Amino acid sequence: MVEHDEYAEYRYPEGPWLRANMIASVDGAAARDGLSGGLGNEADRRLFHRLRELADVVLVGAGTVRAEGYGAARVPLAVVSRTLGFDYSSPLFEGRTILVTTGRAPGLAEARAHAEVIVAGENSVDHRSALAQLRERGLDKVLCEGGPALLGQLVAEGLLDELCLTVSPVLLGGGAMRVLDGPAVSQELALASVRQDGDHLFLRYRRR
Repeated sequence: MVEHDEYAEYRYPEGPWLRANMIASVDGAAARDGLSGGLGNEADRRLFHRLRELADVVLVGAGTVRAEGYGAARVPLAVVSRTLGFDYSSPLFEGRTILVTTGRAPGLAEARAHAEVIVAGENSVDHRSALAQLRERGLDKVLCEGGPALLGQLVAEGLLDELCLTVSPVLLGGGAMRVLDGPAVSQELALASVRQDGDHLFLRYRRR
């Protein structure tokens, strides 16, 4: 008997694929009181963990890692950082952590002593090169968990294949950062699936 997969539509297609998973208020704020978790519900947390299980690697910005208190995960974490200002005794480095950085990043030798390092670009991170080097390691199915600055750069570079967006039923206003924080872009998306849990919506878009 085949076990039913509640999240069958979230399975990755064949070949390399970059998916992002983000949450936002109805008016587009990506965090509440500085944390994305302040917007979610139990269904969002279940989906968060299932998307991780389906991925080969989680791509995340260093700012998000610090703000959200990331620790070791079952899936490899690829953390994008130009400065490498990490506490290498933290739980983040208890699992397989890959640091994605530049050739001129300070502390490169120390970073290599504590983690696998991908150098992608000399002065700024070349995300296309970083994804290619992840693929060379057999990590084709990439899940980006943000933050907004990293996602904004990936979209601007035309690298995003799919966006999973949870819409939280709140209005926040103020100066909260939006899901994308980067240069102006215009990318058409196609709605691939919709779920609802109470007043939360779970939208999945793919590039046209």
